[in-house]
Amino acid sequence: MNRSLLLIALAAVLTACQSRSSVPAAPVSEVSPVSEGSPVSGQEEPVAAAQNLQQTIETEGFSSKGTIQAIMEVPVYSRIAEQIVSFDLVLGQRVRKGEVVVRLNQDVLLDKINRNKAELEKADYEAQAILMGQGYKRGNLDSAPEELQRQARVNSGYNTAKASLQQLERELTFCTITAPLTGAVSRIDATLYSAATPGVPLFYIVDTEHLKVCFDVLENELQKFKPGTLIRVYSVAYPAEAHEARITSISPVVEKNGMVRLEANLQPHPHLMPGMTAIVTKAQ
Repeated sequence: MNRSLLLIALAAVLTACQSRSSVPAAPVSEVSPVSEGSPVSGQEEPVAAAQNLQQTIETEGFSSKGTIQAIMEVPVYSRIAEQIVSFDLVLGQRVRKGEVVVRLNQDVLLDKINRNKAELEKADYEAQAILMGQGYKRGNLDSAPEELQRQARVNSGYNTAKASLQQLERELTFCTITAPLTGAVSRIDATLYSAATPGVPLFYIVDTEHLKVCFDVLENELQKFKPGTLIRVYSVAYPAEAHEARITSISPVVEKNGMVRLEANLQPHPHLMPGMTAIVTKAQ
């Protein structure tokens, strides 16, 4: 059944390429000479590549249809509930780890920080007043025992005000959201000027630097494979390009249809992307 699906996929590629090559060209005044053996146009190249891939499948004795997948897709969240004021991401956009991707409104937090600083200053004066009430001079409050200073800070509310200010300043840093990894934007759930909600993803980043191919083999073909076995991977979109990979994992379960799932890690390549249909052959 896998062989039939592969042949159908290749037939579709060949048909599409031949259809494009059969479109009549516009008349030209001069025809450049074509050397023998060179293609008349670029349309013959994908046709030849698909035909060569079909021959490779027939000669190597094994082929399976698989899917190229990302090893990791990460949702990006906001840690605080604030309005989004900068959001320029588009689907498929490449981002680098640490790059600023979203900014949230800081006005509310900045107002809270200013008020909290005033409260902290007031609490500090109250703590000093407590120490001076114990007989210590304003310029010599540090000479008071540490335990007495601690009690003064607690009773004045200084410690609580300082902890609140530190928390607000930490939340302020959450208004700038950076990419947690290098990859491409795969899904977008938020919009500019909407409210960011903690626990609700703003968007997703797929790790395009780490890809794998997943494919199935028949139970009676499983003996041909083990971790480290070399395979070749061809994408239907670019059948002329062979990508070597090695088996990294084999499912311990045989499915009801007698198939076993295998996975192999791929090296990143500009022509490989998650979701692509792949054709896997076993390297000789």
